[in-house]
Amino acid sequence: MNISVILAHPSQGSFNHAIAHTVDEALRDNRYTVFFHDLYAEGFDPILPAYEIPKGVGLDPSIRKHCEEIAIADGIVIVHPNWWGQPPAILKGWVDRVIRPGVAYGFEEDDSGEGVPVGLLKATSALVFNTSNTPAQRELSVFGDPLETIWKNCIFDLCGVTEFYRRMYGVVVTSTPGQRQAWLDDVRDTINRFYL
Repeated sequence: MNISVILAHPSQGSFNHAIAHTVDEALRDNRYTVFFHDLYAEGFDPILPAYEIPKGVGLDPSIRKHCEEIAIADGIVIVHPNWWGQPPAILKGWVDRVIRPGVAYGFEEDDSGEGVPVGLLKATSALVFNTSNTPAQRELSVFGDPLETIWKNCIFDLCGVTEFYRRMYGVVVTSTPGQRQAWLDDVRDTINRFYL
């Protein structure tokens, strides 16, 4: 079985990288094929050019590879920091270019795009691991947890992924090595719960 792992953090020494590598290791230990992409390390271009918007157009080979992998993935794992209640711009660009019509969603034959999309992704589950420097209670009470809405409702549900789980770790900036290890243990336990 295939799992896509998408990491979006510019610093190689970040806790996001530690999460992503824990995810990758746990999946490989469980004998999954992993499509691992560190978007910053790969220099992923997040700019969606106008010619790429329509369904069925020719795509740059690197974008086509991402699309082919996400289309056959049995599960998806996304790792990123919470920046301004959103994913980093590079990850938003990945969504714009890869979670595209004809790959992740479509419309009924007589629909010109104004109706409710039909999910096309094969993946039955998606996990999102976030880091934050905002306490969880403040995130929820003041901001309404926008990342949950973005990933669960606006992206994965629309694309037909029926099982969704998101976990936020924080406050990272004041965390101790012991807390971080406990969080990484939680990441591994979560992977084993969904993909054993």
